[in-house]
Amino acid sequence: MDISKTIATLKEDPAFAENVGMVLVHNGIVRAWSRGDHSPVNRVEVRVDQAKVEAIRREIEGSEGIYRVLVEARSGTLRPGDDLLFLIVAGDIRENVKPALALLLDRIKAEAIEKCESFSID
Repeated sequence: MDISKTIATLKEDPAFAENVGMVLVHNGIVRAWSRGDHSPVNRVEVRVDQAKVEAIRREIEGSEGIYRVLVEARSGTLRPGDDLLFLIVAGDIRENVKPALALLLDRIKAEAIEKCESFSID
């Protein structure tokens, strides 16, 4: 996902300016170390349940003050530095947008993404 182009496209919608006062973006990237013990990671196998991602996206988009929610979650073999997850939440005010992004991120990571880190060098 090209964040700048995606936001520019959102702004082309005539209803955007009437409904949006904040856009928050999350760009999740594969780390070179494991969250648990900071062991070096050379790749991550990622499986994404796209149907579950879409269900969560729709649910969050229906939240109060939220105008649009966009998600791109990547599956496959990813290496440190690779983009893993893009989230965009556009809405009216920060009191609605900030918690919506946090909930979207937490739910997608917990319910729709499985990762298996590889520590061996190959």
